[in-house]
Amino acid sequence: MNVLFEEDGHFRAGSVMTDSVSSLQVELPSGKRSKVKAAHVLLRFTSPEPSALLAAAEAQAAELDAPFLWEVCGDDEFAFEELAREYHGATPTAVQSTAILLGLHAAPVYFHRKGRGRFRKAPPDILKAALAGLEKKRLQQEQIEHWSAELQAGRTPPEIAACATQILYKPDRNRLETKAVEAAAVAAGLSVVGIMARAGAFASSHEYHLGRFLFEYFPKGTDFPTHEVPPVGELPDAGVRAFSIDDATTTEIDDAFSVRPKEGGGWRIGIHIAAPSLAIQPGTPLADIARARLSTVYFPGRKITMLPDEAVEAYTLAEGRDCPALSLYLDVETDLRITAKETRIDRVAVVANLRHHAIEPLFNDDTLAAGDLPDFEWRDELLLLWRLAEVLEAGRGKPSANSGQMDFNFYVDWEQATEDGEGRVDILRRARGSPLDKLVAELMIVANNTWGANLRDAGIPALYRAQGAGKVRMTTVAAPHEGLGVDCYAWSTSPLRRYVDLVNQWQMITLLRGEPPVFPPKSEALLSALRDFELVYAAYADFQRSMERYWCLRWLRQRAAAGDTSPLSAIVLRESLIRLEQIPLVLRCPSLPARDPRSRVEVEVEQIDLLGNDARARWVGDLAALAGAAAVSEEELAEEIAEAELPPDTPPAEAPLPEVTPAAPESGEAD
Repeated sequence: MNVLFEEDGHFRAGSVMTDSVSSLQVELPSGKRSKVKAAHVLLRFTSPEPSALLAAAEAQAAELDAPFLWEVCGDDEFAFEELAREYHGATPTAVQSTAILLGLHAAPVYFHRKGRGRFRKAPPDILKAALAGLEKKRLQQEQIEHWSAELQAGRTPPEIAACATQILYKPDRNRLETKAVEAAAVAAGLSVVGIMARAGAFASSHEYHLGRFLFEYFPKGTDFPTHEVPPVGELPDAGVRAFSIDDATTTEIDDAFSVRPKEGGGWRIGIHIAAPSLAIQPGTPLADIARARLSTVYFPGRKITMLPDEAVEAYTLAEGRDCPALSLYLDVETDLRITAKETRIDRVAVVANLRHHAIEPLFNDDTLAAGDLPDFEWRDELLLLWRLAEVLEAGRGKPSANSGQMDFNFYVDWEQATEDGEGRVDILRRARGSPLDKLVAELMIVANNTWGANLRDAGIPALYRAQGAGKVRMTTVAAPHEGLGVDCYAWSTSPLRRYVDLVNQWQMITLLRGEPPVFPPKSEALLSALRDFELVYAAYADFQRSMERYWCLRWLRQRAAAGDTSPLSAIVLRESLIRLEQIPLVLRCPSLPARDPRSRVEVEVEQIDLLGNDARARWVGDLAALAGAAAVSEEELAEEIAEAELPPDTPPAEAPLPEVTPAAPESGEAD
């Protein structure tokens, strides 16, 4: 005797070894023996052999027409053997009965299961809806297959192009478009980003990385809503000739300086800060825009300003204009002692916007050490301010910049095509802590410290930067900044770039005018601004570092395209982690032998993946330490490693793609 039974959702056939009332011992064609409950047995038969039953039944079931079976069966519940008998017009064989069972089981749309081997035909309305659902799924699958084929052929269907950013950065896997892209990626052996790149779903690798940032932080785009740029109104004339010191590409010029001799000796030195807060009032459209963006976003080649261009143009300290300013005046004696400070709201004549590239060849460590500065306009003023900066730095006991370290400026010529069809990048090294850097940084520290103390002493809340135990944080309470060696430090000198500075400037102006502060003590709006600013400012900084890494990889590709394949020098940070000396790029070097941190090595860079924002280095050899080179400190090593933010180990994308301008945060302003 043989039986057909159901086990774990599958139909099986075997020979009965023993048969009791409640269970059977059955041997399957494979030789395996199973204990089968009697209630699970669907059919008892003598022929054919169990090994042949299911194969023969499956062949017959494939010829059955489910719609016809649905038409001929009654509305009541029935057993599969009953339908088999009616269908064949006679007592069915084991194969015929099993075929009907398999046919019914394979058509759940037409027949609903009511028990083991028992079914009931689906009501007409339910069947109609189910068939419509199946047809819909069939058409959807055809659509997915069509889109997938288009993507594999290197074309992006319009429907997928319309939601490409959603698919790339926050995919909804219930959408047909997402399913099509994922299917195409699997078929092509690529990642989703790789298949989208090959199909031209985005313009370049640069646009891919930028798009991710914009998708998260500027979902409505970077265009500004409707706004009005209000005038500042009448202000007293400062009666000085001011000049600024910035990078060549800086347009948001926040700070300028003036030097005026005093009767009887000494000087009155002015630190003039752009004052958009005089016109932009809290609650106005421009203030709301600044509150929403919180900071200008800097990254190589471009920037996303906190304020609209028209507002920046109206309040920036551009040369040839009388500009509204919040000015801190220092009375400096001939021995460079500061004997008095005064803060005023005035209008300042800005007569020059000095640029680093023009001034630094004339005013640098070497020309200062030689004691024979060449004759150029503003030489004497710069020399005086630098001498004052030296005194201020010594008084704090902390350097305003770590001399000996290198900064890197990124410049992009978008008009000059490369092999990627995009702009050319130049990465220039610039020694940190130059005389111009120190000059600007020290005067900014004086202003931020002075105004922070003024607000603290008046009991007016402000947003401060504090540092203790090596950790920097924002706070509404004046606290020491150990890294700078000051008792308090309130960011106030970049109101065109940072909302924090705009807030502090609002508070300072109300103090000078004797008005109630915009943000009173325990202001929830002030605390909310602090929390939001910290999160956003950190995210913007992360994005800038990520894009600088991207442009370093572009620089390497650009170098290779020009035929330069010579090894690059690098500093060992830790095991298998190096930093190139020519550009600020940290890479993994799996082939690096055991070397001490700070060792110099030669490497070749390979597997550059612009979409993954990564590359691999291969060790070539060792290099001798540079004579007289300053040792890299443990702190600097830790900072390099922490900021490296290397992507996870992933294979390079199949389709390399394209793209550069400096990312210039503050012009020498300290943290």
